[in-house]
Amino acid sequence: TGAQQSATVANPVSGASPDLLPHFQLEPEDVYIVKNKAVSLACRATPATQIYFKCNGEWVHQGDHVTQQSTDRSTGLPVMEVRIEVTRQQVEKIFGLEEYWCQCVAWSSSGTTKSQKAFVRIACECLWVPRWDRALAPATPHLCASPDLRKNFEQEPMAREVSIEQGIVLPCRPPEGIPPAEVEWLRNEELVDPALDANVYVTPEHSLVLRQARLADTANYTCVAKNIVARRRSASAAITVYVNGGWSTWTQWSGCSTSCGRGWQKRSRTCTNPTPLNGGAFCEGQNVQKTACTTLCPVDGAWSEWSKWSVCGAECTHWRSRECSEPAPRNGGRDCRGPELDTRNCTSELCSHVAPGAEDVALYVGMVAVAVCLVLLLLVGVLVYCRKKGGLDADVADSSILTAGFQPVSIKPSKADNPSLLTIQPDLSTTTMTYQGSLCPRQDGPAKLQLPNGHLLSPLGAGRHTLHHSSPAAEGADFVARLSTQSYFRSLPRGTTNMAYGTFNFLGGRLMIPNTGISLLIPPDAIPRGKIYEVYLTLHKQEEVRLPLAGCQTLLSPIVSCGPPGVLLTRPAILAMGHCVEASAENWSIRLKKQSCEGTWEDVLQLGAEPCTELYYCQLEAQACYVFTEQLGRFALVGESLSMAASKRLKLVLFAPAACPSLEYNIRVYCLSDTQDVLKEVIQLEKQLGGQLIGAPRVLHFKDSYHNLRLSIHDMPSSLWKSKLLASYQEIPFYHIWSGLQPFLHCTFTLERLSPSTCELACKIWVWQVEGDGQSFTVNFNIAKDTRFSDWLVPDSEVGAPALVGPSAFKIPFLIRQKIISSLDPPGTRGADWRTLAQKLNLDSHLSFFASKSSPTAMILNLWEAQHFPNGNLSQLATAVAEVGKQDGALFAVSEAEC
Repeated sequence: TGAQQSATVANPVSGASPDLLPHFQLEPEDVYIVKNKAVSLACRATPATQIYFKCNGEWVHQGDHVTQQSTDRSTGLPVMEVRIEVTRQQVEKIFGLEEYWCQCVAWSSSGTTKSQKAFVRIACECLWVPRWDRALAPATPHLCASPDLRKNFEQEPMAREVSIEQGIVLPCRPPEGIPPAEVEWLRNEELVDPALDANVYVTPEHSLVLRQARLADTANYTCVAKNIVARRRSASAAITVYVNGGWSTWTQWSGCSTSCGRGWQKRSRTCTNPTPLNGGAFCEGQNVQKTACTTLCPVDGAWSEWSKWSVCGAECTHWRSRECSEPAPRNGGRDCRGPELDTRNCTSELCSHVAPGAEDVALYVGMVAVAVCLVLLLLVGVLVYCRKKGGLDADVADSSILTAGFQPVSIKPSKADNPSLLTIQPDLSTTTMTYQGSLCPRQDGPAKLQLPNGHLLSPLGAGRHTLHHSSPAAEGADFVARLSTQSYFRSLPRGTTNMAYGTFNFLGGRLMIPNTGISLLIPPDAIPRGKIYEVYLTLHKQEEVRLPLAGCQTLLSPIVSCGPPGVLLTRPAILAMGHCVEASAENWSIRLKKQSCEGTWEDVLQLGAEPCTELYYCQLEAQACYVFTEQLGRFALVGESLSMAASKRLKLVLFAPAACPSLEYNIRVYCLSDTQDVLKEVIQLEKQLGGQLIGAPRVLHFKDSYHNLRLSIHDMPSSLWKSKLLASYQEIPFYHIWSGLQPFLHCTFTLERLSPSTCELACKIWVWQVEGDGQSFTVNFNIAKDTRFSDWLVPDSEVGAPALVGPSAFKIPFLIRQKIISSLDPPGTRGADWRTLAQKLNLDSHLSFFASKSSPTAMILNLWEAQHFPNGNLSQLATAVAEVGKQDGALFAVSEAEC
């Protein structure tokens, strides 16, 4: 009863603080009873010894309270919390009389404190009231206000793109509701708690405010409104925080491009401070600055004229001097070499003092000198006698060693009435063959490289000469044994697919690495007579050889070695290899690099500039370059872009599995340098992976614009296939492609069939450089059996021989070549000489190089051989020779007897 309850609560428990009234940490809130579900009311106070609820003026029974006691850790005061439940029946007892309310009363030793009143209402259906009766509605006791929450938000947050560190306000006006809805925010479906993030707060109008946008704030934001009736969600607003690109600081100016005279230097910066993100703007302005520079040329010192001899001194000597002043060395030039002072004995009457016995000393010295000369002459005579007695040295024992390395070639001579006399070739299939004419080249002047001392094969005369073929079966062991005695013989690795090697003598030959476009032509007479060299040609992978690149430099060709280095060549060999540059003097500075014996890379030739040495020359064509070199070694073509218009050729190739046992199917898009050797490497890799070519290769021009390469897939039937690519495109960074040190890169598009029976694949693949060139592949094939593009892959069985020696290595027969050379080398009347032939063959831009050689015609024919083997048209060459203007038709005729 109420009296009993009053007696119960009148005796508070001792132990509370004697000086403090209780205050409420938690007070009861208004609630609605939905259907028949009871509601809970709670309150908490400190310091409190007793807490009880009073509802509609009556104390709630002590047994209906759930009490929990604790101690406040910060103050040490007692804390008490109580809960009661209110049912629908309790509220309905007084329904219509007054509203049902409850209130907490807390005691301490200092007194009591009351909480706010909490009203408990019953959620009920609204009664429909006719319009004529609505005036009576407020007086009807059974009408009630129904809790509700409308569906539509009055204002929803909108998607925005904002710059980093910019403030963001996301407004939200929740739907009308009874009771009013509470609002909370979700970020990517996770609750946003302003208490945990100082950068975020919610305004009283329910707007979400981000003080400074961060990259981590890029997300989908949702406003959620809820009350006891329902929970509503707004449309999600995508917030994208982007970063505009900013330039880094300029690098230091590079060194001047020339070591002497006028050149240029540059500095660069990158758009990485910060890097553009989430669609931010790219940096505006140039990333490279260039300026002209002038380097003082080094001046080597030179001696002045000798002064006059001084007066003879007391020691019977006089002297003269000179100075290093005409000119004096400056700007790092070399000092003069040689003595600055010259002293001699006086030999005339000017010498006033003669040492006693001087005549005897001179006599003795003369006798000793004569004796030494006699001994030296005797030793020379003995050596000559021994050498004659022992016969020829180990360089060449007989003429059979010159041809033992050649495979016999059976080529029938043309008929006598054949108008194209250049097609006549000697028949080497017989055991003995006879040549008419001289096989000895024109002798070089003293300026050419001199042959080393030793026994060499004497030049053949103008008569008839017989060259014997040795039998490889009978003399193979003897041939190898004799080769092993040569001082220049080097053992080479065997069996690699990226290497060719062969044994050559003065007749020359050719090495080729199949399917790479790389070859080495050794012209006739390039190897001294009497010498036999084992020559190799190697294609290096980029990971095997470190080629340092600086600034805007990029590798334009494969790295190729030919050797052995240091061997004696009397004519330039021609190294042919592909390149991937779209060459133009305005956009590129292209250099030929060679690795020295110490391992450093040196510039030996700048294309388009005056060559600093006659040892190297390069003919650059659209897709290949031909390097003339008298020194074998390791070479590479390196370019440096001079403007953002400079471009390289990329070859785009698509591969996919030949068999598809699972639902997943991968399409691999390769981006590789447009040279044959890289394509060969990719094809070999795909053969190991079991891949097949699914589209004709395309060429893309990749510019030096610092923009990346992007790849995407489109127009795929969604009912049959789906892509597992999460982003809209894939991207390959600019620097990975531009350096050229990674010859090929690839991206994989992983697709999934929705049914195992699906075999037809149709889609489009786009590959493009941002703000640059692009290519589109239309893919439409059957993944189970389509092999229409297999013709692009060259079978290994169809490649040619990697080494050809002797006449079989050349399109032009040897004797016809010699007659053309002897006819066109001398200056001719009306300009009918090698210059006209160069013009006919479109080689007139290299006249200065050809003229620097002892036989310009031989250089022209060697270049023609390197360019047109094995599919060159001899008839076209014959026409060009005929148009030179020589009237004597018999000059180029060679009879069958001579061949």
